Amino acid sequence: MDDTLIARGLKRTPLPRFLLWLLPWAGVLAFGLYAVYLCFALGLNQTNMDNRFAFGLWIYLDLTVIALGAGAFFTGFLLYILKRKELKAVINSAVVIGFICYSGAVGILMVDVGQPLRAWFTFWHPNVHSMLTEVTFCITIYLCVLAIEYLPLVLKNRRLSEVPGLLVLEHQLHKLMVVFAGVGTLLSFFHQGSLGGLYGVLRGNPFAYREHIFIWPTTFFLFVLSAAAVGPSFILLTTWLVGKITRKQLVAPEVLQTLGKISGWLLLVYVVLKGIDSLVWLNSTSPQTGVQVSSFYANPPFGVQVLFAEVVLLGLVPAVLLLSRRVRARTGLLVAVAATACAGVVLNRYVMTIQTLALPSLPFDSFASYTPSWQEVAAFLAVLGYGVLLYSISFRWLNLFPQERELATKG
Repeated sequence: MDDTLIARGLKRTPLPRFLLWLLPWAGVLAFGLYAVYLCFALGLNQTNMDNRFAFGLWIYLDLTVIALGAGAFFTGFLLYILKRKELKAVINSAVVIGFICYSGAVGILMVDVGQPLRAWFTFWHPNVHSMLTEVTFCITIYLCVLAIEYLPLVLKNRRLSEVPGLLVLEHQLHKLMVVFAGVGTLLSFFHQGSLGGLYGVLRGNPFAYREHIFIWPTTFFLFVLSAAAVGPSFILLTTWLVGKITRKQLVAPEVLQTLGKISGWLLLVYVVLKGIDSLVWLNSTSPQTGVQVSSFYANPPFGVQVLFAEVVLLGLVPAVLLLSRRVRARTGLLVAVAATACAGVVLNRYVMTIQTLALPSLPFDSFASYTPSWQEVAAFLAVLGYGVLLYSISFRWLNLFPQERELATKG
């Protein structure tokens, strides 16, 4: 029965072994849901967040997974709008990863607000002067777009495609993918930017505040560009990882090389603009507020080495390496460099969220430290468990990599 649900020409591990693979991830999800229950039943005093650290582990990791999930909208943009046909080999996987990232982020936000039953207030009583309102609307709508893009993959299942009505629905949705790709790109551009712009408008925090281009702080554009830069790298990384775990060749090497090259060029542009932004901020923006720049890096673990690691080691170095044809020709090295690029955006979101809140904003404030509680960690582990479960199920019963059958035949 299980074999009739798997796409024709694809081989998957026996069902008992597959269920054994799912078991630990289901345990991680269950443990995280218990932590979520504690937060709902007893309140946010289960966390180590307070009035100073209103943004903690959850928001930091939300920003991170949303940035890494940008591979979904950017791959769709490249495939459907710019006609990079070679990316058709990974677009299905990118959609699933994007759906997991965004649905997981929305789920953990429901816990973070403390009273999820009042989440509808954001839509019915929006604060039109808040960037978070725009972020909420864009993320929610884009999650709906991702769900619509995910639906045709489900409808292509061997058994479901035998139902005439569902087959027609899948065909019609497929014809609209270019529209959804365009809408997704627009929505992602604004919510990625507003997440960065949120920090750039903090006039009372010299570490985060930035100069503006028209009405947007520079962090608006840097967040968009960094997400677009590492999105292809994350798709490259996950594609390779799934191939290693399943011991299958899922895409041709040229596809991974193309993703690496695209990520390299965008990352190089980002690093140049990030470097310019940092120099202006260090030499002009912050000194004008009367704050010594050295104070930003006076407290461990936030030394100047963090800025160097973010811009140079995890930014400039992987950008240059990804543009090297010799590096891209060696899959193992290419994957390692892509992982380094992803680590760069992870560090950037950490700096913008945690370091921003740790540094004092007023002369009489002191440096604040923050360590997440086990409930915070477990709740986000639930997102990891959920993501692995959904991706594993999708990989088994849906055709995420169209080249897999062809490459298996050649092999």
